[in-house]
Amino acid sequence: MRSRDGDYSFTRSISSIIFLLLYSSAIFADEYIISYRYSVKNATLYNETLYISKAMKKCTGKPYDTLILDPQKSENLKEILLANQDEFIEFLYKIGLSVKHREETLNGVNDSSTILTLPSKCFKVDFNDNSVKIAPLK
Repeated sequence: MRSRDGDYSFTRSISSIIFLLLYSSAIFADEYIISYRYSVKNATLYNETLYISKAMKKCTGKPYDTLILDPQKSENLKEILLANQDEFIEFLYKIGLSVKHREETLNGVNDSSTILTLPSKCFKVDFNDNSVKIAPLK
């Protein structure tokens, strides 16, 4: 759009600022590879591991679900996820965890094991002053 004095750079700058504000989470967000494994054997927690690493290549896909967490005055993603562990685990259930369960009874002795797994998945993570937005890519 052209203004009356013939200068349309102002209008172009306003539209570019609006574009950046709308898509800033997609542009400025960091990408992380996150995987999770939770093992229970005979009703006892056997192992729980959370692996987080910054993506070395740009991940492809679009964010499809968002989890907003309190950063707890930390910039370390693993610390934030461990501080908000219950919310993060519920979020993982929602986006899809793989569940393997085995139960066997031999001579009156019950033996069971359950393994919950989130295979390595790319997430976009946007750190703000008072929140952290985490979104998996599809």
